[in-house]
This record gives sequence, C-alpha cells and structure tokens, in this order.
Amino acid sequence: MFDRQILKQAKQPLQWIAQKLLTAGFTPNQVTIAGFLVGILAVPLIVAGYPLWALLSIALNRLADGLDGTMARLSQPKDLGAFLDIVFDFLFYSSVPLAFALADPEHNALAATILIYSFIGTGCSFLAFAVIAAKRGLSSTAYPEKGFYYLGGLTEATETIGVFVLMILKPDWFAGLAYGFAALCLLTTGMRIAAGIEIFSEKP
Repeated sequence: MFDRQILKQAKQPLQWIAQKLLTAGFTPNQVTIAGFLVGILAVPLIVAGYPLWALLSIALNRLADGLDGTMARLSQPKDLGAFLDIVFDFLFYSSVPLAFALADPEHNALAATILIYSFIGTGCSFLAFAVIAAKRGLSSTAYPEKGFYYLGGLTEATETIGVFVLMILKPDWFAGLAYGFAALCLLTTGMRIAAGIEIFSEKP
C-alpha cells in the first residue's frame, strides 16, 4: 500500500549506491543472493533471542532488495534477476514467522502457520496475475519499472516489514500481530482474485 511512496523517496540514494556497486564490479544477481543470505540469518537470530541483530539482517535484506533492481535498470535488466528477486523475497518473508514458531512452538506455531498460509494466498494470486498479464501483454502503470506485472494490495513489502519489526521488538505480541496481518493478507488475496476475475473475464 505504501511501496510506491517509499520507492519514490528512496530512488535517488539507491541509484547512487547502485552505481558505486556496478563500478566496483558487482552484479545485480550477486546483490540479490547476498541480500537473501543475510536476510535469512534473521531466523537463527530470532530463535536465539538477538532482536537487534535480527533487525539489522532484515534491514540489510531490504536494502539489497532495493539495490538489485536499481542496478539492473542502470545496466541491463535480465529475466533471471527478476526470477531470483521474487523467489528469494517470498522465501525470506515466510522465514520470519517460521522463526517465531521455532522459537516458541507452544505459543506461536498456530499463528505462524496461519500467517504463512496467508502469504501463500498473496503470493500465488500475485504471481498468477503476473503470468496471465504477461500472456496478454499487459503492463503495470503503478510499477512500470518492475520486471513483471506488479499488482499491489493492502499488504505489500512496506507493511510486511513494519509488522516484522513490531514482532521482533515485541515478541509477546507475535500471535496477535500474526492473526491480524494474516487477515489483511487474505483480504488482499480476495481483492487480487476479484481483480483477476474482472480483467481476465474479458477476451484478450
């Protein structure tokens, strides 16, 4: 919901850093992979009870997620980059509730399971829409720089990371936050399904 505004504000500093990385010889895919590996470190850090280090790993993951796409646009975007970016994003997002389930199965496992289920809804509706949109030659006016049709919703990256930060800072709130955010994710899924029905019911 707030991704467009955040991306607009971050565009200039990201371009500056991205250009420095390209000049140093780094590739967008290297940044994507490094960002994922750093981000997934949040799992053992959450389980072990190191919240500030977990927040740092998430922050670095999100920085890398902004940089890889910017680097690609400043050089030569490739389909592999878009593929790796979305796959690693969904794996990273699902890893955070998994970490809380591992940290306290008795109190967190059910809430984490429901939240991950809701992520399946947002993820599959997002990707299914992108696949059919590409088949029809549709492009997103809201996110024209993306490597595929990017269908927004109530629960985009900004909202997800905000909830993760709250969960890490207030682990006792995890279950309530997970149930609440899962409800919003399922609402987003419903909105995307409705959009797909409306748009794809028409003949191409």
